[in-house]
Parts: sequence; structure tokens; C-alpha cells
Amino acid sequence: MKKDVKESFRLASSEAEAAFGNGAMFIEKFIEKPRHIELQVLGDKAGNVVHLFERDCSVQRRHQKLVEVAPAPNLDQKVREAMAADAVKLCKSVNYENAGTVEFLLDNRGNYYFIEVNARLQVEHTVTEEITGIDLVQSQIRITEGMTLPELGMTQDKIIPQGCAIQCRVTTEDPAKGFQPDTGRLEVFRSGEGMGIRLDGASAYAGAIISPYYDSLLMKVISRASDLHASAAKMNRSLREFRIRGVKTNIPFLLNVLENQKFLNGTIDTTFIDEHPQLFQFQPSQNRAQKLLNYLGNVLVNGPLTPLATGLKPAEIYAVVPGTLPGTVPPRGFKDVLVAEGPEGFAKAVRNHKGLLLMDTTFRDAHQSLLATRVRTHDLLKISPFVSHNFNTLYSLENWGGATFDVALRFLHECPWERLESMRKLIPNIPFQMLLRGANGVGYTSYPDNAVYKFCELSVKAGMDIFRVFDSLNYLPNLVLGIDAVGNAGGVVEAAISYSGDISDPSKKKYTLDYYMKLADELVKAGIHVLCIKDMAGLLKPRAAKLLISRLRERYPDLPIHVHTHDTSGAGVASMLECAYAGADAVDVAVDSMSGMTSQPSMGAVVASLMGHELDTGMNLNDVSQYSAFWEQTRTLYAPFECAVTMKSGNADVYQNEIPGGQYTNLQFQAFSLGLGDQFEAVKKAYREANLLLGDLIKVTPSSKVVGDLAQFMVQNKLSAADVEAGAENLSFPKSVIEFVQGYLGEPYGGFSEPLRTKMLKGLPTVKGRPGATMAPLDFAAIKSKLSEEHGPRITEYDVLSYAMYPKVTEDFLFFRNKYGPVDKLDTRIFLTGPKVGEEFEVQIEKGKTLHIKTLAMAEDLNVNGEREVFFELNGQLRSVMVRDQEAVKDLHVHPKVTPGVKGQVGAPMPGSVVDIRVKVGDEVKKGSPLVVLSAMKMEMVVQSPCDGVVSTVDVTKDMKLEGDDLVLTIDPK
Repeated sequence: MKKDVKESFRLASSEAEAAFGNGAMFIEKFIEKPRHIELQVLGDKAGNVVHLFERDCSVQRRHQKLVEVAPAPNLDQKVREAMAADAVKLCKSVNYENAGTVEFLLDNRGNYYFIEVNARLQVEHTVTEEITGIDLVQSQIRITEGMTLPELGMTQDKIIPQGCAIQCRVTTEDPAKGFQPDTGRLEVFRSGEGMGIRLDGASAYAGAIISPYYDSLLMKVISRASDLHASAAKMNRSLREFRIRGVKTNIPFLLNVLENQKFLNGTIDTTFIDEHPQLFQFQPSQNRAQKLLNYLGNVLVNGPLTPLATGLKPAEIYAVVPGTLPGTVPPRGFKDVLVAEGPEGFAKAVRNHKGLLLMDTTFRDAHQSLLATRVRTHDLLKISPFVSHNFNTLYSLENWGGATFDVALRFLHECPWERLESMRKLIPNIPFQMLLRGANGVGYTSYPDNAVYKFCELSVKAGMDIFRVFDSLNYLPNLVLGIDAVGNAGGVVEAAISYSGDISDPSKKKYTLDYYMKLADELVKAGIHVLCIKDMAGLLKPRAAKLLISRLRERYPDLPIHVHTHDTSGAGVASMLECAYAGADAVDVAVDSMSGMTSQPSMGAVVASLMGHELDTGMNLNDVSQYSAFWEQTRTLYAPFECAVTMKSGNADVYQNEIPGGQYTNLQFQAFSLGLGDQFEAVKKAYREANLLLGDLIKVTPSSKVVGDLAQFMVQNKLSAADVEAGAENLSFPKSVIEFVQGYLGEPYGGFSEPLRTKMLKGLPTVKGRPGATMAPLDFAAIKSKLSEEHGPRITEYDVLSYAMYPKVTEDFLFFRNKYGPVDKLDTRIFLTGPKVGEEFEVQIEKGKTLHIKTLAMAEDLNVNGEREVFFELNGQLRSVMVRDQEAVKDLHVHPKVTPGVKGQVGAPMPGSVVDIRVKVGDEVKKGSPLVVLSAMKMEMVVQSPCDGVVSTVDVTKDMKLEGDDLVLTIDPK
């Protein structure tokens, strides 16, 4: 482009100056789309000159050759002979001695133009050797010794080309980034060999350091066969067998060239790469094994990468998985009914069922309540086949929700959508159930309506069936939005009334039986399939349960009723039995070893209590016991997150503080992390006060977080409720509290507390009505484009929706996954705390691909960069990774790196030296403005501004040597 000429001229001149000490430039004749053909010649001291035929070197980038073919395909014989004659004539005229290359450009009309003579052996001489059988290096030595070409048997009539040879230059460059040089340590090197393959290289071996101060050529691969197609096939096979880890290479690009039909047809020119952008469309290597070794090495050197909540260690056991008959099809369940008859038919089948139905919360709410939501997909999948075969009569299996979604991405480093899809494959017969926070999706705030609709659509696609739609404040507009989104997606709408207070206590006037009945009426009008009573704190006493459920059953005889509670007080089983007797169709339980306290009531207790009763669940207690035994062992793997560390029993004080079961454990861990561990009783007392200050809220995520944040704020700052009311205008409240009083969660029943709300707001704007109604729709295509640009082409529509719900958390997850690979495939103990030295274990990264890993040793000494070398054996091969010791580098001066996801930080796109700095602190820059020029491996690169803004720091100096992602400068974005 004309606009690029000036900058391109400066770069070329600068490169010439650096290479030759002279930056002068001159322009020759312009030839449109030429082929680059060169003739290999040999001359002796007696004046004899022969040619060894030609090579086509037209596959080039930045005028550097990548692929050479000999002889040149589809070259007119007359042109070939004329070129060869001119090359020999030129060399004879100057008494040329030894090997040389005469280079030409050939236009599309058969005219050729001389470029230069390279008076040396060239990198691509190998293809000439392969087709002529002449060793050019040995020939030069013999000529230097005084032998003539005839004495060496090299007369022109005896030099006959046979077959076709291709040379590919494997370089340490990233073709996806304009062939940007890459440097680092070769963590893995394995070549592809075999008949017809020649490898020329020296520095390519595991452990080799690729520096920015030399050419990027790593190895030459030469194939030879009878013709171009056969030679390309051999080259393709060889390159696919290469395994190079630690630096990027151009192998994916070379493979695309070898499979391109124009290349295989043999007529290409020097614009071939520029005119075929599809050559850059490739899936980069996943490199999963080496990434996992990097993760394991990091855990060994720096400790757990997933924060552990306590000092307890995971147990060193492998839970015994109860068996199922291999190859047997799971028995029919309610999922089959749903598939055959749709949501309405499903609801009718539930209502017509004679016994009490159970929903198992073990896969979600139980471990959220007891183990801080930390149970991994790896362990859930182990027991899934047993559940599918032995608990087919379950109403549903709860396995998804907001906390699950958040923690999976943030702490477990796994994709929640993949969890859902994997479980569906193993449990095809039981409906899956999730919690949908109405207009809040699975997040902690409000979202544009299209985000909630799209989320529900993709959830059904991934395997979700029943959506328990609730709102943290029972705010009807938010509930209706969720109901509509689920209905549009084809899911079962289970609308939930969040229960608070005590309808059996006449002194409690806010959340009365009449309040719940009116809310139920509104939900039924909205078009639901199932009605749920969601008792998230375990406040539903047996007498209240009987009163509420019997009235609902009386009013809605055909509507399925589902009840959820927590067992914090210890009365959960009694309450659920009363619900069953009063007409509830389904209640929530957790398997025995994952039940009780802040979790759900015991599955075994409910099953046993109803044996022989007309509401008999039909479940086998022996199956429950085997299921429980698996979880009893598995739970010990999650010892660092055990609620039992601080909570030894149920506690009836929940009737006073009303802390939801799912929040109770997390609130304890938060208290410990804030240094309030010994004041948890004070936190519980403050929770009650904070709730009353805010107007006695319905408390479930995210409103429960608001109350919890305010409670901990009060304890930290030693504030009473009276202190908060009196000094609200001068206090800096937690963000969640401010957003709540602004109205971002909706409107609480009975309105906001005044004048406290006004004092807290300090003039901040408020939201009227449903927050999402006024929000602009999300642009999913733009999100996908942004994520693909930052994280590569593997971004899926699931990643886009994860980002829509949790932008920063998803960004961090994608960075982590790209750096460390599929850590969700590791056994739980090894994932959390790493393997022991000498330990052997296996990792199945996909069906049919299992890694056998042995941890060998960790170096005691640090290198100059503060790194330790950690040694492994992977599938019998020695591998090692270099891991920066984060504690040790505190005492070393190490150039700062860019922080992933921070806009305005500009990092070095490649290792190299700083040639020029074009800006200074305070300069205003536009997106695309040149900032710094780097040089490495014969290449100069202009680092451009990623955004409009003002330069706030310049972190480099001229001639400074940088590594990739070293911080260059910082811009304050506009």
C-alpha cells in the first residue's frame, strides 16, 4: 500500500545498516509476480564450468525462502536451457571457481532477469544434491585440492536430474503473527524420519536454547521421490511426525503449503503466500502434554495454583467406584419421558407418579454447601454411570448453577459447559436441573435480556433440562424474564418461591402465607411447568411446611410441587416428610455422606422413612449405601475445603441469622481470609443485624452476598447496626451493598430501607424497575472476535456465553487453559497439591490418548532468571520444564511482564533488542501509532499502539534486550 512505503523504506534501510553498515537503498526494474529460479554451478581451476540444473525458490516470505523444489516444476524446456547456458557463460567469463548460484527472476511471458551470483554454497543446495547425486561440499573440497570437473566425472552430459526433491525450512517463527521470530528453550524435540527423508540440522535437540541473535532456521527437511506429488506426500508425513515444544515453528504453515493444489500443480510465483491467506488457516498444536508438565512443575515449585482454604491436605486415596455391567443400557427414566412428551408431558408424568420423587443435589448444592463448590468434573464423571443405572427413578439430578459456573472457571480451571456435555453422555436417562437466577442468569448482577435468552438456549443444547428459575428478592419482573427465556429455549420451567421467615409464627408479619400464595398465583399465570419452594436457609419448619404445601396443593391440584431445603438446623428430614405428606411431588436430598449440616437432608433417611408407605420412593437402600461410600472416600480428597474444619454439627441458630446453607461455608472461609476466623460468631450476629438494616431481605445469591458483605464490613470495622445507621453518609460500603441500594438487583418486597438507602447512595443514580430492560443487547459476534484475537481460534459459543456472564473470570480461565492445558483431566490430589517425586500416574487427555507420567526430580539451583528445572518422564521419554520460583525471584531484578487482559500494557511481541523508541512519557498516541522498533533474527518489527491514549510509562531503553511479553510501555487508554 502507498501509505506503507515510507515506514517500509525506513525499516529496510535500518536492516541494511545493521547488517552491512550501509543503509543505502536503490530500486531496480519492477517485475510483476515473478518466479524465483536459481541455477547451481560448479567451476574448477582449469576453467571448466557445469550447471547442476535449477531450483524453484518462489515460496518466500519477506524475500526469505521457505520451500525449494528441484528441478523447477512446469518450466519451459527452452527457458531452462537458455537460463542454464547463460549461467555457465557468465561464470566462465569470470573464471568462476567452486560452487555458486546464479539467480534469476522469471516473468509469466518467459522473460528472465539476472539478479545476482551467490559465490558460496546456499542453504537450499540439498535439493540439487538429491536430484543429481552430487555431494557439493565434498566436490568443493576436491576442487580446492586441484582436481578438475572431468576428473571428478562431472561433465555436463553426465549430470542428469532424477526424480523431484523438496526442501522445507523449519524455522522458529510464528506464521500466525506474520512469521514473527520466537525464542526460548526447546522443551521437546522429535523429528520425523524414514525412507526418502534427509534432515540437516545441528542445534535442534531437547534443552537447546533458541536465542534472538541468530537466524531462525532450526532444521532443513528434504524429501525425494519420483515426482512432485510423491515428494510432497513424503514431506507431509515427515513434518506431521515432528514434535517441537517450547517455541513456535512454521510447521503448520508448511503443511498447508504442501497440501495446496496450486503448489502441487507446480506453477507458483513469489506472491504465492500473499495471495493465499488460507495458508494461515490452521489449528495450532494443542501441546497438551507439555502444558500439563508445566502445570505440575509450577505446583511443585510454587505450591498450589488453586488457593486452598485450610492447611489440610487431600487424602492419598483413590475412591472405589461401585461397578455397573459394562455395555448395558441404563433403564428408562424421566429424561426419556421429557424427550418423548415435552415439558408439559413431563409435568403430567411427575404429578401422576404415586411415590415421592427425589432430586439428588450431590452433584451441586451438597458440595457447594459442604466443600465450597470445589468438587471437580473428574470425580463427578467417575460415579455418573452408577447413578445412571441405579437411580433412574430420580426426578432430576442437580448439577449446575451460578456458584458451580463461577468456581469451575475461577478455581477449578475447567469449562462448565464441557462438564454438562460430558455428564449427559454418561447419564442419558435422568433429567438435569440447574439454578437460573432469573434476569441475573448465573451471575451476580443484571445482564441484557439477550444474554439470558442465549444462555438458556445454549444450556438446553449442552444437555440441561429443568431450570429452577428464582430471584434473590422474589422480584416478579426478574422471575418472569427467566421464565420466558427458559420457555423459549424449550426447557422445563420450574419457578421457585424463595422462602424466608416463618409462616407458622403469627408474630412474623412480612413473609406471610398470604404473601407466598399471591406470589404463586403470579408465577402460575406466567406459564410454569413446576412450582418450587426454595428454602435456601433451612427455615421451613415441619409445621410451616405442612401449612404451606397443603394450601398450595389445595389451590393447584394438577401442578407439580417441588421443595428444596437445607439441613442446617437438623430438622430437614422431618420437614421434607411433612411436605411429602402434604402433597409435594418431589423433595431435594443429598446422598448420606454428603448430607446434613448446610447441605440437604439425607437421601437414605428419607428413603428408609417411607419404605412400605404409599409414598415409598422405590429406591434400594443398598444402592444408596454404595453411592454414599464412594462420596465418603471422595470427600476426603477435598479436605482443604471441608466445612467440617469449622462446623462440627448442625445449628438451630439459623432460625435467627437466616444464613443460606450454600453461603454458610463460604462465609466461614471468607471470614478466615479476612482475619475474622475467630470472630465467626460475631459475623453471624452481624449477618442478622445487616439483614434487618436492609429491610429483612429474601436472602439467596446474590442478595445473600450483599447481606454477608455488609456483615463482614461491620465486624471488620467494629460497627453496630446503630453505628451504620448514624454514620452511613461517611462510610465506604462494599460495592455489592451500594449496587443493591441503587437497584441493580431489582426491588425488594416492601421497598428499600429509608432513610438508610438515601444516606448510603450519597447522590448516586438509581435504577427503576427491572435493570436488564434498559440495557443494550450484547454483541456476541464482537465478543467472539475479541476472544479469538486474544486467545486463538479455539473459542466456542460456550466461551462467549461464559464471558457474557463472567468477563474477567472467563478471560483468566482462557489464559490459564492456554498456558497449562487440560488440568481437569488430572486426578484431584495431583491437581490440588501436585505429585510426589518418584510418583507415577496416568492422565487420559481424551479417549484413546493416555499419558504416563513419572516425576523424577527438581533442581536445587536457580538459573539467572530465577528458574528451577523440574524433570519428568513422559511415556518413557525424559522431559523437563523450567519454572520460575516466585519466592526466589523477589530477590532478583527481573524485567516485568505484561499482565494478561490489562488494556494499555504493551508487551514485546517477540524477543529481541530495542532498536528505536518513537515515543516518550506524556505523548498522545492513536491506535496503530509506532511506539518502539525491535530487532531479532534478521527481522525488525514496529510495535504499535493497541489503543488511543497517553503514554504513562516507558519501561525500556535503547539496545535493551527483551524476552517475549516483557513490558515495553504503558498507555492510559482513552
